[in-house]
Amino acid sequence: FLETAAYFCMKPKMGEKEVSPHSFFSIWHEFSSDFKEFWKKENKLILQERVKEAEEVCRQKKGKSLYNIRPKHDSGIVSK
Repeated sequence: FLETAAYFCMKPKMGEKEVSPHSFFSIWHEFSSDFKEFWKKENKLILQERVKEAEEVCRQKKGKSLYNIRPKHDSGIVSK
């Protein structure tokens, strides 16, 4: 724990000799909960963008047909 606190440059509060787990994890909890909220919001925005892109591609594909229909030319015994 002390190595982790030193890695994050945590300093003990005034009047304390070492960083207490309570002070470290209270800050860590706030950070992780904020990060989780932002992560969810960002994922939601990315998902909405991808859905819009997929809908646009679908609209474009529906707009132009994959095959051409030519008018039927009368030929053969019946037409003569």
